Amino acid sequence: MPDTASRPRTDLTRFLNPRGVAVVGVSKDPGRIGGQALRLLTDFGYPGKVYPVNPKYGDIRGLPCYPDLTAVPRPCDVALIALSAPHVAGAIEQCGLAGIPFALVLSSGFSEVGGEGKALQSRLVAAARAGGVRVCGPNCLGLLNLRDHARIGFGGTAQLKTLKPGPMAMVTQSGGFGFGVMAAAAHYGVGCSYAISSGNEADLTLLDWVADLIERPEVEIVVAFMEGVDDGRRLIEIGSRALALCKPILAWKVGNTDIGAKAAISHSARMTAGYALYRAAFRRGGLVEIRDVDDLIDVAKAFAIRKLPRGNRVGVLTLSGGAGVLLADRCVEEGLEIPQLTEGTTRKLRETLVEFASVHNPVDATAHGYNDNFASYRAAIEIVLADSNVDQVVARVPRGRAAGPWSKALVDTLRGTDKPVILNWPTSPDDNGEVLAWLEQNNVPCILGAGRAVHALAALTDFARKRDEHRKQGERPFERACARQPLDLPPEAGTLGERRSKQLLARYGIPVVKEVMLTLSEIEALSSSPLLFPVAVKLESPDIPHKTEAGAVRLGVQDLAALKQAAREVVAAARKHNPDARIEGVLIQEMAGGLETIVGAVNDPTFGPTVTFGLGGVFTELLRDVTHGFAPFDAATARGMIGEIRGAALLAGYRGRPALDVAALADALARVSLLIADHAERIAEIDVNPLFVMEKGVVAADALIVLKD
Repeated sequence: MPDTASRPRTDLTRFLNPRGVAVVGVSKDPGRIGGQALRLLTDFGYPGKVYPVNPKYGDIRGLPCYPDLTAVPRPCDVALIALSAPHVAGAIEQCGLAGIPFALVLSSGFSEVGGEGKALQSRLVAAARAGGVRVCGPNCLGLLNLRDHARIGFGGTAQLKTLKPGPMAMVTQSGGFGFGVMAAAAHYGVGCSYAISSGNEADLTLLDWVADLIERPEVEIVVAFMEGVDDGRRLIEIGSRALALCKPILAWKVGNTDIGAKAAISHSARMTAGYALYRAAFRRGGLVEIRDVDDLIDVAKAFAIRKLPRGNRVGVLTLSGGAGVLLADRCVEEGLEIPQLTEGTTRKLRETLVEFASVHNPVDATAHGYNDNFASYRAAIEIVLADSNVDQVVARVPRGRAAGPWSKALVDTLRGTDKPVILNWPTSPDDNGEVLAWLEQNNVPCILGAGRAVHALAALTDFARKRDEHRKQGERPFERACARQPLDLPPEAGTLGERRSKQLLARYGIPVVKEVMLTLSEIEALSSSPLLFPVAVKLESPDIPHKTEAGAVRLGVQDLAALKQAAREVVAAARKHNPDARIEGVLIQEMAGGLETIVGAVNDPTFGPTVTFGLGGVFTELLRDVTHGFAPFDAATARGMIGEIRGAALLAGYRGRPALDVAALADALARVSLLIADHAERIAEIDVNPLFVMEKGVVAADALIVLKD
């Protein structure tokens, strides 16, 4: 996909760190939302001005109370609005009159309830546009800026004194859940400086906030808890920017099942595109998919090392053989390599460890470390880190009194390497808890569970790989397989027949089978076949897109008599299937062969033109072994897509079979991507099924294109 121009970024600095906050709908009852919001600003060290707004009161908590926003002193950068839904638009209008640039709407009762709520949200948006006000919400919990002690919102989590700032920021489309996750992360030592609940996103969206946060120097990691986004291409652009900045975005996507998607709609009236497209976006950008709180904490700790591996080769060191085997298994399952150590490394390990230790990867230093306060074990980690075959290390932490001195020596050792090290904590977190705290304070993550530790390492590795690919791609210009081709398309929406669909493919240089279209009477008059036998016989009708289901296809026809009989049968089957179908003729096609693949393209409402590729038959239908790309893309990108499917080995030659023409396949995928992207305003869907891949070349044996108005 070619680079797109970066979009103008909204500067949200004064939203995150306002000089003054007006609390509209403030209450003297500390339990009500308006009362909670005031207390969060007055009792947690917020250094700016606080302006209660409610015409019923003269003062609250020793602060003068103002009748409306136009009476609030300047500067005031944020209006926190805790009014019933019908009164919110009026408050937004007052923001515009008062020159208050940002509004945080806590109130619910908008699009998430449908009907009148949608109308109220439209009024809110209109007032914001007219007044030049940017809005977070409605139906949100607010925002937290722990760096500057600005807790602007409400809720029990926002009142916790255990929350701590750190290099992470979070944007969540579920405020209650997301803020709770932030509290859990703080308990395990992962601080979060900013947390934003985006609510219904009537104006500012999750993507607006993420785009702002990744540019902030104090933010190293962004967490995005999302049910869905409206602009998938912007998600991809932000992912690309994250790679350029070397800042991961931990993407936590929910609403991925039918039940989850329905729940997302009822929660915030938010539709969600297919999960497969989100995952494709995550794979191609700086977005690291996470699936639960443990993932978030572990992966955030791993990135806090501030070191990325150069490759996927892992050195494993333990004091227990079983633990080493387990860690090695998990590495392989995560796509990491357990390399053979160099001869020099094994020699040094033999000189350092006891004679019954295993000096091959995974290294088992044995429990002998208890006899030398684990000095030899620390030395072994240093030796393996220096191995040119090792890009990163995962090691088990020793137990006992000597673990303290060992940890301090290890921290000194790690200052001299640029390779990441993750430690697998061997026991309960309160066993040698001070050692765990010391290590993590020095950016040496300690992760409970072998699988969790390796998964975090794999996240680092995959991010590093994508960053390197992104840099290389940035140096390589996007190369179109062909120029944009004009197409003669009918003005109305509908399905094109197979012949017309393949003609459009051919316009973009995609090979198609040889064929002839004749009427039934012309076929009856034939004295010889227009193509060499065997042939395929198909009905051509734009009203019967799925000819096989209609019984309107005959394959492997061997002679002229069989050809004429097949033509009669497909016409009769079509008339029985749909008596009103327009029959344009009968196709006589050469028979094609090779490895059967499927290429599809759709104009997705969230992600725009996308291409799907997979192998035919059970690979797609049962195993769902498919991959997705965002059009347009070039052949180099298409090759990467092809390599993502599990059945890719069949293309490279399998059990003595010859290798197939992957270059031609990649070229065809790139051309399909150009066709859908160049004509996205008219083409809704493309289906090439099958596209046969041969030793030399590819050929489309069937195709279907659906037009939109």
